[in-house]
Amino acid sequence: MTGNFKSVFGETKPVIAMVHLGALPGSPLHDADKGLDGLVSDAAKDLAALQAAGFDAVMFGNENDRPYEFEVDTASTATMAYVIGRLRSEITVPFGVNVLWDPMSSMALAAATGAAFIREILTGTYASDMGPWNPDAGKAIRYRDRLGRSDLAVLFNVSAEFAWSLDQRSLADRARSAVFSSVPDAVLVSGAITGEAAAMTDLESVKAALPDTPVLANTGVKHDTVADVLRVADGCIVGSSLKVDGKTWNAVDPERAAEFMRIVRETRGG
Repeated sequence: MTGNFKSVFGETKPVIAMVHLGALPGSPLHDADKGLDGLVSDAAKDLAALQAAGFDAVMFGNENDRPYEFEVDTASTATMAYVIGRLRSEITVPFGVNVLWDPMSSMALAAATGAAFIREILTGTYASDMGPWNPDAGKAIRYRDRLGRSDLAVLFNVSAEFAWSLDQRSLADRARSAVFSSVPDAVLVSGAITGEAAAMTDLESVKAALPDTPVLANTGVKHDTVADVLRVADGCIVGSSLKVDGKTWNAVDPERAAEFMRIVRETRGG
């Protein structure tokens, strides 16, 4: 376990809940009538529900900025910083950020807001809905350190959503190689798209290959699967399952969120 991961999450298997921001200004789905105050208000309600439910951490993401981009508009990152800044005094747990799908913007946003961790695609080569995907971990990690945030935990998603790896090595081999070559603080395993689960066989193979590196399930963890996931993985990230009717674009349902963490506490034995 890296020092950064341990300093943020301690010894527990962390469960990180998503605060999905509404579509930001400049993106096609942005609701101009609700404006910035609407973005802040919706995020504040979700944040309050998640913290009341007892999640170990939260992560702010621009999941609804569809179609997704590899080089995100500066306004998107600035707006995310504004929203998080408005909520900063209300955040009582460690928080992370994820600017889809732009590692440099995620690093900048983390530095601006004081986030404890980021999630990104940083290694590999993919054919994706957005076109050829060729992230640069060396550039992103060096940028983190130039920003004075060598303490920032970086969670590497090694199975990109909305994409197919052009690397023919097994997922376990790609994950093991990424740990050697690119020094992640944790490795994430995903399903095909947001809200769809990673195969348990994928989680098991990656964890077997990386016994000393935190491996987390990144997508599609549900109330009826989280116990099994946490018996294999070192934590998980959850979003859609906590929403009204389990739908990604809905608001967080406080009762679903509380029940999810009840199951987690029971599984973790506390």
